[in-house]
Amino acid sequence: MAVTIPVKEFAERRRKLMDRMAPDSIAILPAAPERVRNRDVLHPFRQDSDFQYLTGFGEPEAVLALIPGREHGEAVLFCKERNPEKELWDGFLVGPEGAIERYGFDDAFPIADIDDILPGMIEGRSRVYYPLGKDPAFDNRVMDWLKVIRSKVRSGAHPPGELVALEHLLHDMRLYKSAAEIKVMAKAGQISAEAHCRAMKRARQGGYEYNLEAELIHTFMEHGARSTAYPSIVGGGANGCILHYIENAAPLKDGDLVLIDAGCELECYASDITRTFPVSGKFSPEQKALYEVVLAAQYAAIDAVKPDNHWNQPHEAALKVLTQGLIDLGLLAGTLDDALANESYKPFFMHRTGHWLGLDVHDVGDYKVGDAWRVLEPGMALTVEPGLYIAPDNTDVEPRWRGIGIRIEDDVVVTKEGCRNLTEGVPKTIADIEALMAD
Repeated sequence: MAVTIPVKEFAERRRKLMDRMAPDSIAILPAAPERVRNRDVLHPFRQDSDFQYLTGFGEPEAVLALIPGREHGEAVLFCKERNPEKELWDGFLVGPEGAIERYGFDDAFPIADIDDILPGMIEGRSRVYYPLGKDPAFDNRVMDWLKVIRSKVRSGAHPPGELVALEHLLHDMRLYKSAAEIKVMAKAGQISAEAHCRAMKRARQGGYEYNLEAELIHTFMEHGARSTAYPSIVGGGANGCILHYIENAAPLKDGDLVLIDAGCELECYASDITRTFPVSGKFSPEQKALYEVVLAAQYAAIDAVKPDNHWNQPHEAALKVLTQGLIDLGLLAGTLDDALANESYKPFFMHRTGHWLGLDVHDVGDYKVGDAWRVLEPGMALTVEPGLYIAPDNTDVEPRWRGIGIRIEDDVVVTKEGCRNLTEGVPKTIADIEALMAD
């Protein structure tokens, strides 16, 4: 698998963030907490995305402090100590010494000592950056540390004057993917593409939606991606018209389409692919007509993903193709301009054409700067996912169209010339899908 982000890149990210911070400030960021699934069973641990981005450190009960100008080290980690007895039950711990040796921190301390040590690091700093309001329990801890400093004002202590949300500085950094990040995302896309191909082949055998979900998870795991990036959507027939359908329990029927929206997570980076295909291996005339419209819309949107275009241009390109297609098929009346102006397409296409992609499947980053759509730049990663959904109870259309849901989605990264498709390994033309399913 060997696509790991190098340790030095995490150090460079921390340095870049500190360069953006105000003078005499400190940034504090907690790891994700462990969460109870039921009784004494925990959910599999998944690191907080911001913490992962700055550290690569995969344990809970840890806090990162970035202290520009600190004499004894600017990047400080508080984490759990080594404990051979506990590790016998729960697995290896890195410990403070290992955090310095393996992860490149300048200094590290046991998490049990944070209340004694961190207030002294905050004292004298004019501004504290941290994820305000994200975790009420951590908010309370920060307030407790500040109270400790304020209680010593008569002794000459200098408490911070400002608390500032960390996300704005950090999330703008995360929007631009490095070469190493793109390599991981490309590998995740490759694994997910193979999983979709496997599911397409399995669909010919009938069964249930969850049988296809099992094929996806099998392929993810087989290639070292231990988690899905989000709950997989496997919607057969009219279930494909439900945007976030995750029950995945209905039987697969000949004559129906299956919409699969699924992607693996690799090293905390998400992939996100949607394909729609016929259970029987052959599209009906109505399915084929709608599918060709969605595919043409996706091609138009991908062509619009390039530097100097703004964020909304791919959506605008897809929307024109989808709306004109609905008019041509007799599902909408009037002219293209009228349909766009009065939004008569919305019963058939009610979502955006994409979103940022990265450590989160709906990744961080502003879509507008001020009142203007953000301009696309190299390194930005996004999805392109137009769709058409004819609700089964839509009496405004002929019965032959009802219950057809189609979405086609790929992951792309902006390059200097245009964009690179990270998920092109799974077929999406009608001919290629039918050929794969006939194999």
